[in-house]
Amino acid sequence: MRGTLTVAAAAAALLVSAGPLPAAEAGGAVPVAAGRWGAHEAESFWTPERMAAARPLPPVPPQSPVAPQPPAMPDAPVSPGPTVTPDLTAPVTPVRPPAAVPAVTPSPTPDVATPEPAPTPTPGTLPAPAPAPAPAPAPAPARPALPRIPAAGPGVGQDFGGLPVVGRMYLVKGGGSYFCTASVVASPGRNLVVSAAHCLLGADTRQVAFVPQYTRARPRPFGMFPVVRTSAGRSKIWIDQRYRTQGVNRAAALDVAFAQVGPGPKGRRVQDVVGGNRLVTGAGYAHARATLIGHPSTAARPRLCVNRTTKYTSTDARIPGSFLRIACTGYPGGTSGGPFLLRLDNRTGTGDLVGVIGGWKTGGDKPDVSYSSYFGADIRRLYEKAVAGAKAP
Repeated sequence: MRGTLTVAAAAAALLVSAGPLPAAEAGGAVPVAAGRWGAHEAESFWTPERMAAARPLPPVPPQSPVAPQPPAMPDAPVSPGPTVTPDLTAPVTPVRPPAAVPAVTPSPTPDVATPEPAPTPTPGTLPAPAPAPAPAPAPAPARPALPRIPAAGPGVGQDFGGLPVVGRMYLVKGGGSYFCTASVVASPGRNLVVSAAHCLLGADTRQVAFVPQYTRARPRPFGMFPVVRTSAGRSKIWIDQRYRTQGVNRAAALDVAFAQVGPGPKGRRVQDVVGGNRLVTGAGYAHARATLIGHPSTAARPRLCVNRTTKYTSTDARIPGSFLRIACTGYPGGTSGGPFLLRLDNRTGTGDLVGVIGGWKTGGDKPDVSYSSYFGADIRRLYEKAVAGAKAP
């Protein structure tokens, strides 16, 4: 959500469904625990027609903190993690660590909590009259074909075919169907996506699903990955509790959310299918070359732009904090949650994630300048909570 609508327009938008909903849901909230919510259910609900009809979320009214809600997972103390998350995108080629922070050599044991692997028999270790031949190795997953990444001058946004690691996050709120932008972030469970917190805020957020590399011509090229629900029926989304209680302006520096997604229609984890960007925290504000990707509501395809980033410190006491700022043309509503990437690798389609569109006025009050909350210690701790809570079974 970008701050481009007036309060009056926002109120009007809330009264209009942004897409046709089933009769059972159009009249009000439905408990998220009702029924199963897997990849097939998500694809049945989010038809290509409903996805095309979805709209960006209307702005949250200013100075209206959200009522306190229980977090998706317990806020247990988490020890501070390293500055750079180890590259966990295999079999995708790792990207180079940022120059702004010390390089970390990936090791078999990541710095973050890794789920215990299920025991599997090892060929040749079981007693047998004669050695059994080793099974043929499983074929490596095919890498998604990457579209041509357009070359343009600094700050010029261009529509393109998209990247597999970036897509749309669909959700139902109230009586409407909406979307923001989201991307896969590398994690031990290989099942996390990141977006803006204002996109996923609220107990009435439901039917949430991630669609990699959405375009109107090919709405589900890799299928759909539903956001997992807890046994209590709550979507597994991690948002800093201060953002929930203080509101989108006072806590603008925390406008980041992580969500756990379940397997796609073929039973594979999202990072195994499309790869993942590596989370980088503490890398500073000024970067000579950052790539911004988002899904504008006005376009049938995503948009890409390359430019430098600068530091913006708010002078408005109601919206405190410092933010990354980038000048890129053509990023209206729908682009919220889109990644700021450093060192985007044209071969793998992944890079180093240092921000998402959101924060100062929820990402920017003009479509040609975008902002991100700074990825520092608070975002690192939030990511580690998500990693701990999203361990693969």
